Amino acid sequence: MKVTEHLANANGKTLFTIEILPPLKGENIKNLFKNIDPLMEFKPPFIDVTYHREEYVYKKKENGLLEKRSTRKRPGTVGICAAIQNHYKVDTVPHIICGGFSREETENALIDLDFLDIDNVLVLQGDPIKTESRFVPDPDGYMYASELLQQVVKMNQGIYLDDELLHAAPTDFCIGVAGYPEKHYMAPNLKNDLRYLKLKVDLGAKYVVTQMFFDNEKYFAFVDKCREAGINVPIIPGIKPLTTKSQLNILSKTFHIDIPEALADAVEDCKDNQAVKEVGIEWTVQQSKELMKKGVPTLHFYTMGKSDPIYRIAKELF
Repeated sequence: MKVTEHLANANGKTLFTIEILPPLKGENIKNLFKNIDPLMEFKPPFIDVTYHREEYVYKKKENGLLEKRSTRKRPGTVGICAAIQNHYKVDTVPHIICGGFSREETENALIDLDFLDIDNVLVLQGDPIKTESRFVPDPDGYMYASELLQQVVKMNQGIYLDDELLHAAPTDFCIGVAGYPEKHYMAPNLKNDLRYLKLKVDLGAKYVVTQMFFDNEKYFAFVDKCREAGINVPIIPGIKPLTTKSQLNILSKTFHIDIPEALADAVEDCKDNQAVKEVGIEWTVQQSKELMKKGVPTLHFYTMGKSDPIYRIAKELF
C-alpha cells in the first residue's frame, strides 16, 4: 500500500512510523529485527530504510603506493525492505539517492523494488562522502533529487532508459521527497529552498518528510510557508530524541539544524549520557504531544539503530 493511502485511511489520526539504518556489513539481519520487534507494538504502517552510498578508502601497498578501494558500510537496502515486508507484513519505503549511483543502477534498483511489490520510494540527493567538500554525483548519475525523481516518474509512465523497449510495463511508485524546515544547507535561503521543493511536488512527489528538528515552531512555520507556496501534499515531521551529549554538536554540524537553548542547557547540565537520554526522551514526548494536537499525519522517528528511546516515547503517546 502507498504511503498516501495509509495517511488517508488514518482519517486524521496521527500514525507512528520509523526510519531505520541497514546493518553494518557483516552483521546479521536478526539484530535489526531485535530493534524493530518492540516498536511493532505501535503498529507502524510503513518503515523507511536508508540507502548508503559507496565510499572509498586508500590502502598502502608494499611498494609504498596507495590503492583506492571501494567500500559500502551499510549495504542491502533492497533486501532489507523485502525482508521486513515478508517478516512483519508492513510496507517499506526504501531511500533512493543520487550519490554514487548511475542512471542504469538506479533503474535496476527500481526494477528490483517493483518486482518485490514495494510501492514507495523516498527520493534524495544524498550526502557527500567524507573525502568530498561538496556533493559530487556519479559521472552518469544525477546532481539533484529533482532529476532522480523524474526518472522514477518516467518509469511510472513505462518509459525506461532503453528507448527501444516496446510496451514496457509501468511501475507505480508513490514518491516522497525531503523537506528542510531550517533550509537545505546548500540553499542560500528558505525561499529558494521552497522553490525547489515546489518543483519536486509539481514533478510528481506525493508527500514530504522533513529533516529532524527540535523546535516545533520551525516545523509549523515551514508548513505555513509550503502552503503559501502551493505545496499541498502531506508534510510528515521527522523526529529524533537526543541520547548523548556529543549529539549537541554532531547533529548541528551534520544536519545543519539548531538545538533550542532550553534543550541544549538541559543537556549540558547532565552528568552522563544516561541523564541526557532521559532529557531527550522527555523533550521528544512533549514535542510529539504538541505535534499531535496540531494533527500531523504521522510522527516519523529516526531510530538511528536504537529502539529503546523510541519505544519509551511511543509508549507515552500511542
